[in-house]
Amino acid sequence: MTAGAVDLCMDAKNLAELYDIDTLAWQPVAARLAAGVSQAPGTGGPDRHTWWIATINPDGSPHVTGIGALWHRDALWLETGPSTWKARNLARDPRCTLSVALDDADLVVDGHARRITEPDVVAELAELWASDGWPCRVDESGIALTADFSAPSAGPPPWHVYRVAPRRATVLQTVEPGGATLFEFDER
Repeated sequence: MTAGAVDLCMDAKNLAELYDIDTLAWQPVAARLAAGVSQAPGTGGPDRHTWWIATINPDGSPHVTGIGALWHRDALWLETGPSTWKARNLARDPRCTLSVALDDADLVVDGHARRITEPDVVAELAELWASDGWPCRVDESGIALTADFSAPSAGPPPWHVYRVAPRRATVLQTVEPGGATLFEFDER
């Protein structure tokens, strides 16, 4: 399967029927994600794109923080250090929500984060992040990442890689003709 391949089985519910607006299609959203969502200044609105992840704290309250994420092989991928709040929350409860404002739509994706420990997959993601401008590499363990720098919210290296397969996604189209659709994906 190639990056951004779309063969997900899903149900789509039109959330904008009240306004006689058609159900949105998932394929254009996946294609937009596969093209990349840069966090570099000047690449999105208001000045760049930021992915946000919400995890669940031990007391049940939400924890939200900005992250870098990639869409690859029909899933979102992120990395973080084991001492961060998000990593500790995901170790206890893998449910999470990721969101981003794209040029033409707002996207919210619910799923379960799974830590990836397969060396070939970790290496594949390191290559993708490096080609996207973050010069990371696989560390000596073979199952985590290191680099000369990362976002302060990622904590110190090593950084573990996580895959979030979408369970639900809500797309709110912010350009004409508009629309809002809830997608429910099969368990994978």
